[in-house]
Amino acid sequence: MEKTLGSAIICRGTTFKVTGDDDNVNNTISALTAMEDLYKRGTDLDEQAVRYCVSLAFENNGSKARELTGELVLLTSKGKPIRAKTLGQKEYLKAIEKNSITFGVGPAGTGKTYLAVAMAVKAFKAGTVSRIILTRPAVEAGERLGFLPGDLQSKVDPYLRPLYDGLFDMMGAETFRKLVEKGVIEVAPLAYMRGRTLDDSFIILDEAQNTTKEQMKMFLTRMGMGSKVVVTGDITQIDLPREKKSGLKDAMQILKNIDDIAIVRLSEKDVVRHKLVQDIVKAYEKAAAEKPKIEKPNFNDRKTGKRFYAK
Repeated sequence: MEKTLGSAIICRGTTFKVTGDDDNVNNTISALTAMEDLYKRGTDLDEQAVRYCVSLAFENNGSKARELTGELVLLTSKGKPIRAKTLGQKEYLKAIEKNSITFGVGPAGTGKTYLAVAMAVKAFKAGTVSRIILTRPAVEAGERLGFLPGDLQSKVDPYLRPLYDGLFDMMGAETFRKLVEKGVIEVAPLAYMRGRTLDDSFIILDEAQNTTKEQMKMFLTRMGMGSKVVVTGDITQIDLPREKKSGLKDAMQILKNIDDIAIVRLSEKDVVRHKLVQDIVKAYEKAAAEKPKIEKPNFNDRKTGKRFYAK
């Protein structure tokens, strides 16, 4: 905190003394007050929580930390509480609860998928849905299933592993397996959704940036009565061929003004993994912003008769 906030902090018992420039001192006090608010409301002050309080202080939003002590989403199979760790995550959870379809878009480490799975398990345990369906496009990171060794299940499993991991964590492996055997939980590639109508289900489409426009339309129109849909993705990590437009970007533009559909954009401020993940996301965003735009050629400038080419 001292290095980040540019102040000196002396702790004596339960009293803190902060010295430095006025602005730095005010930011430090704001961060400490935010941490105190979280602690009094039962939140563990881990490294991520401290970093987030510091970031709020820099934005003069230290008082907003108390808003993070929201409703518990779920307890994992080991009794660990799951709740929003950032204001962006809190907005995301509220959107899922309120709307039939929610798009959660943001960089890696923001909890998009994990929180969506938690809300699905919560809805299932409450009896508001009778099934949980999780799906992903099966072509990612430059690999195509036809060129990978093994049978279909072994090919598909690595793509779906993050979804399995979340369910294992929240339900326990044995409960998860039993529900899969009964068909109550289904984890499958996106292609398996075609031609179906999914009633009374909580449906999650993960890695949606790698869907085509046609696939996204197909998926969204599978939604039946009593169902809820969450679509997650990172539009900076599109692995589609260049000539293909991301179905996620397309849907966000087309559906942005429709009632009962929410679009929540998470940012690097909502990253809850290792601090380096946040720094990496920042660095890539900065590099993308600084990348010079390539001028498009104008081969027929009628005014001058000159021919121009892209630099």
